[in-house]
Amino acid sequence: MRTWGPLTAVCLGTFMLLLDVTIVVVALPDMARSLHTSLSDLQWVVDGYALALAALLLGMGAAADLLGRRRVHVVGVVLFAAASLLCGLASGPVALVAARAVQGVGAAAMFATTLPLLGSVYQGRQRSAALGVWGAVSGAAAAVGPVLGGVLTEGPGWRWIFFVNLPVSVLAVALTLRVVPESRGPRGMSVDWAGTVTFAAFAGGTTYAVVRAGEDGWTSSPALGAFALAALALVCFVLVERRVAHPLLDLSLLRKPAFVGVMVGALAFNGVAFGVTPYLSIWMQTLLGMSPVRGGLTLLPLTVAAMVVAVLAGRLLHGAPARLTIGGGLLLTAAGCLCQAVLDAGSGWVVLVPGFVLVGVGTGFVSPTVAGAALAAVTPERAGMAGGAVNTVRQLGYALGVAVFGTVLTSRMGDTLPHEAAHTLAGGGAGALRGTFSGHALRTAFASGLNAALVTAGVVGLVAGAAVLVLVRQPRDRVTGSAPGTQKKTVVRQG
Repeated sequence: MRTWGPLTAVCLGTFMLLLDVTIVVVALPDMARSLHTSLSDLQWVVDGYALALAALLLGMGAAADLLGRRRVHVVGVVLFAAASLLCGLASGPVALVAARAVQGVGAAAMFATTLPLLGSVYQGRQRSAALGVWGAVSGAAAAVGPVLGGVLTEGPGWRWIFFVNLPVSVLAVALTLRVVPESRGPRGMSVDWAGTVTFAAFAGGTTYAVVRAGEDGWTSSPALGAFALAALALVCFVLVERRVAHPLLDLSLLRKPAFVGVMVGALAFNGVAFGVTPYLSIWMQTLLGMSPVRGGLTLLPLTVAAMVVAVLAGRLLHGAPARLTIGGGLLLTAAGCLCQAVLDAGSGWVVLVPGFVLVGVGTGFVSPTVAGAALAAVTPERAGMAGGAVNTVRQLGYALGVAVFGTVLTSRMGDTLPHEAAHTLAGGGAGALRGTFSGHALRTAFASGLNAALVTAGVVGLVAGAAVLVLVRQPRDRVTGSAPGTQKKTVVRQG
C-alpha cells in the first residue's frame, strides 16, 4: 500500500473527473424528458463542466503550489462529490447546470494536482511506471464513460451517473489523506487570480454567445452583446498577463510558431473529435429508438480504435515528428467526421462506423502526443505552464465544439422545420413533435442537421491539421516521440 497507494488515490480522482466529461452524453435524452430541458440547457449540462474545468485549471495549479497540492486535491474531491450529489438531486435544468459547473471547479483542483502529486512520491522507474498507469486510466475513463452512462441510465436512472461518484470520492479522500504526502511548489510563487477571472469570462462569454446565436441568431442583441463582453475580457486578460509577476500564460510563448501550432491543434482536436457526439447520441435514442446502453455501445468502434492506435503509436512511432502525429491525426479525425456526413432519413447507426474508426485512429495519434509536443516547443522552465495550457485549451475546445456544432445543427434543421420545432427536436423532444410532423420529416431534418455539423467539424479539423503541419517545424520535434517521458519528468517537477 505504501508503494502504490498514492497512485491508486490519484487515479481514482482522475478516473472520476475524466469520466464525467463523457458519461453524460448518452443520458441527455433521459435528462431532457425528466427535467423538461431545452437544447441550450443540454448544451450547458455538457459545457458547464468543461468550461469550469478549462477556465480554472491553470489557476488551481498555481494555488496548489502555494497552499499545498494534497490539500487542494482533497478539497477538489470533496467539492466534486458534493456537486455530484446536487446533480443527482437536481429538480430542474438550472440547478443541474449550476451543479455541473461546481463539479468542474472541483475537477480543476483535482486535475491540476495529479501529476505534481505523483512526481513528489515516485522517482526513476517507479515514476515512469506510475505515470504509465495514470495515462492508461485516463484513456480508460473516456472509453468507459458512454457505456457506463448507458448502463446506469437504463438501469437505476440518469441520476445515478452522478450518485456513483459518492462512494468513489469517499475512498479517494480517505486514501489520499492516509498515503499521499503533502508537497508544494517553489517559494515566492503567487496565484494570478485576475488572469484566471478574465480568462474564465472570455471562455464563458464566447461559449454563451455561440449558444445564444443558435437560439436567437448571430446578429441578435444577446449574441452580439456576449461576443463584445468576451472580446473585452480577452483584452483584459492580455493586459493582465503582460503586467503580472507570475502570469497564467507567458504571452511570449505565442511568438513561437511551434507552440502556437500545438495550441491550435489541441483547441480544435477535442471539439472536432467529440463535439458532435452529444447530438449523435440524441439522434440515435430519440429517432432510431436505441436504448441508452446500445447508444453507448455504438461509440465503441471509436474508443477501441483510439486505445489500440495510441498503444501501437507509442511503440512504433518513437521519435516521430509532432507535426506528423498531431497534424496527420487531425487530418484523419477530420476525414472521419466527413465520412459520417452521409445521413438521410433511412440511415442507421452502422453507416457511422467507418467514420468512427477514422476518428478513433486520429485520436490515437493526437491524444498521447499533443502535451509532449507543447513541452518540446518551450524551454524547460516553461514546461509546467505549457502542459497546463494544452489541457486547458483541449477542454475549452470541447466546450466550444458542443456549442458551435449545436448551433450549426439547429440552423440547418431550420431549413425544413420551424425554428422552435428545430430546437425541440435537437434537444431530444422528438416525441412531442410526432403529432405535428411525420417521422420521415423529423428524421430528414435531424439527418440534415447532423450532416452540416459533421461537415463543419471536418473543415475545422482540416484547417487545424494544415496549421499544425505548417507551424510545428522546429527541430525540437524530434524529441516528441519520447513525449510521455519528457512530459512526466518536466511537468511534475514544475507542479
